[in-house]
Amino acid sequence: MTKSSSIYVFQLVILCFILAIGGGIHSEEVQIIPVAGFDSDTMKRGSPAGWDLEKSKGVADLSLEKEGDIFALYLKSDPSSSFGIKREIAVDPATHPFLNWKWKALKLPVGGDVRSKDRDDQALQIYVAFKATGWPAKLNTPVIGYIWDNEAPKDTVTKSPQTFADKVRYIVLRDKHDGLDEWYSEKRNVAEDYAKLFSDIDDGKVRKIEGISIYINSQHTKSEAESALYDIFFSSR
Repeated sequence: MTKSSSIYVFQLVILCFILAIGGGIHSEEVQIIPVAGFDSDTMKRGSPAGWDLEKSKGVADLSLEKEGDIFALYLKSDPSSSFGIKREIAVDPATHPFLNWKWKALKLPVGGDVRSKDRDDQALQIYVAFKATGWPAKLNTPVIGYIWDNEAPKDTVTKSPQTFADKVRYIVLRDKHDGLDEWYSEKRNVAEDYAKLFSDIDDGKVRKIEGISIYINSQHTKSEAESALYDIFFSSR
């Protein structure tokens, strides 16, 4: 082999190595499924575009306000309010197990406690709904609620205290000890949380995600609450 041939072979090996590394990096890129970016302050029928308003009680007070280059959803509830927004979304937790978002609480419902049926109020609730286990779907849909509670301490895991809500199960991520009017970033492995919360259903084998909801309520405690969130998305890692 001539000297020039040896140099060519060496260069070819280096090029293949670089391409292999580059291909590996590319294959490990984070894959994103957007849920709520809120890129404008446009509201349709009382909710952000692509979302449906759900009003259980009282007046729904929602607005989109500028936060840097994007908009955040602000929610305010009064002593008789319970409302939220929802949307359908198809996500496979096997490929996109992480739910990411940013949120803050500005006012917590006085005495709110997810462990008590009569005080079950929170400044912010993010619900992830999975494929129903039977009929009627409304009573047989596994739901994880990530919440900002008041009295229930962080890391509390519990079922909903409300009637016929056995399959709604909560994880308290923030409580009254966290600072108000301060943004917090969250990242949850939904697949792992499902396995822990729903070990009684299919041995905890995670079902596909079919919807997501954002709620606020303060009607049980007859008080007020206010919160905001933005930048919600699922990711592969």
